[in-house]
Amino acid sequence: MHTLTRTPTTEMEVTSIRLERELKEKLKELAGNQGYQALIRDLLWNYVQQKSGDYRPQFSRADIRASLAATAQKEEHCVLTGKLIRPQEPMLLGFTTNGDMVPLSLESLAG
Repeated sequence: MHTLTRTPTTEMEVTSIRLERELKEKLKELAGNQGYQALIRDLLWNYVQQKSGDYRPQFSRADIRASLAATAQKEEHCVLTGKLIRPQEPMLLGFTTNGDMVPLSLESLAG
């Protein structure tokens, strides 16, 4: 998960959100020592960064456990090289050790 600079809780605003009890319990389990509120903040920041185009994950070849041939349906950037992949260009979909599916240029895994 993308790590962000931590803001002191005294500088945060209190927000109420209604969650199903089961969801809250599962979030607590997943969060472990981090705490589920911190986990939810990280998830929300990741969502905002991805949707705004600001999110630039950092991956290495060692993070890719498998890949499949694919065709880009929209403009993508290879997560290893940053190379632009244009719509309808051949590309690879890489599966990471964390279970993410990421765009890869054809030459990014060569060598």
